[in-house]
Formats: sequence, C-alpha cells, structure tokens
Amino acid sequence: MGQSATDNTVPLSWQQALLPALRSREARKLGGYLQAEEKAGKRIYPPRGCRLLALELTPLEAVKIVILGQDPYHGPGQAHGLCFSVPKDVRIPPSLVNIYKEIASDLGIQPAPHGNLEAWARQGVLLLNNSLTVEEGRAGSHQNMGWESITDAAVSAVAAKEDPCVFMLWGNHARKKADRVADLARSHHLVLTAPHPSPLSAHSGFFGCRHFSRSNWFLEENGRGAIDWSL
Repeated sequence: MGQSATDNTVPLSWQQALLPALRSREARKLGGYLQAEEKAGKRIYPPRGCRLLALELTPLEAVKIVILGQDPYHGPGQAHGLCFSVPKDVRIPPSLVNIYKEIASDLGIQPAPHGNLEAWARQGVLLLNNSLTVEEGRAGSHQNMGWESITDAAVSAVAAKEDPCVFMLWGNHARKKADRVADLARSHHLVLTAPHPSPLSAHSGFFGCRHFSRSNWFLEENGRGAIDWSL
C-alpha cells in the first residue's frame, strides 16, 4: 500500500481491514496534523517508524488477545509502539508494575526486570493504544485527531475473526471503545473487564481479576495455545 498517514507502511495482514479507514478524510487530516506539529518543532512520541509496531509484531491472523491502552507514554524514550510497554533500558511505568504484580499473583510468574512487552506481541497479544501518537509532556494531546478511525478498524477486524480471541478491557476507555466498534457480548470471544491497572484504580478490582489465567484457559479450551506471560 505504500506510506499511510501514519508515516509507517501498514503491515500486509492488516491492509485490507484498515484500507477504508486509511483512505478516510480523518486519516488524511491526521497525516497533515502530524507533519505540521513536527514542522513546528514539537516532539512527537513514539518516533516515526514504530508507530504501527503493535500491528507489525502481531499479524491479524495471529491475534489471540487484545489489550487496549489510551495513548502512548509522553516522556522521552518511553513510547515504542506497544501499549503499556517501554524499551528495556527505561524504568518500568507504574501501571505495568501493577500488571506484573497481578501476573505474579495469578500465575506465580516473577516480575520481569524490564518493561519491554514485545515477547507478548510476538505470541499474539495485540497491544494497541487508542491514539498511536502523543506530544511530549501532554497526555491525550492527539485524541480525536484521526487515530481512532484506524484503531477502531483494527479492533473490528479482530472481532470479526472466526478464531476465538480474548479482549482484556481495562478501564472505561477500553470498554467504551470495544462497545463502540463490535457487539462482543454476543460473540464467540471471551471479554474480560476490570478497572485500569494504574495506581489510582488497580486496588478497585484490577488486582485479583485473574485475566491472565482465565485467558490462557480459554485459549487452550479452543485449541489456540496459551500465552507465555514470562518475559
């Protein structure tokens, strides 16, 4: 397909599903907006070339689990294209610390010494943010700028898969996005909901949700193979 409004080449497995969104007015507007922001000297995260990393590492046919984030981390060196994930040499963010705590409680897997989740993505965990870019130091700054039409299309494409998948929906934004693009309640997929793992809400029901063992049980029951959550 060549270059899209995202300044990344859309991975082949996602092209058909995302093509209408990428050709939309919103996507064209997004491309112009990002170019203008960078021309004005604003620092945008993640950098060009890794904004579609979630789609690159997890082809549509390989998706087993969807985890939805809001937007990328807005500090230097943190965002690299996967929700909740940071490069190995970056301090583990608080929400991911809590995710690791829940995995340890649920599965007995000791927390990783780093925050890079690429190993999950390569096993079929789609780590997708709602917006795929953000301005440095301004959380949520690229919401409603056009990314949503693209990421909505990606979620819809997974929901349309015949293979049973798991949707881990943490926080209101994730539930609302999934509800907006697919009738998951009547689908053959497993939908797991919990509060967001941030320090503000993790104690309200994220801890103890057991999403990781429940998702593996579902995948194994449907012949799709469990995820190795160790890193």
